[in-house]
Amino acid sequence: MSSTELEHLIKMINQIADNIAIGESDDVATAKLADHLKRFWARSMKEQIFNYANSDGEKLQPVAKKALTLLQSE
Repeated sequence: MSSTELEHLIKMINQIADNIAIGESDDVATAKLADHLKRFWARSMKEQIFNYANSDGEKLQPVAKKALTLLQSE
């Protein structure tokens, strides 16, 4: 995985987190983001972002981190 790919995934997940549940609670936003990732992101994309979240995750928004944790627990 190149750092450019990872940066793109980080940017994408944060943008989705910003827009997927505007005005909703963090719990609703987390659930909607997790569902979006589950339905629309390829396995390879999810694996890359999971690895990043588990090793560092510094650039991920809180809702994105929560959504990834939710997905990993399923």
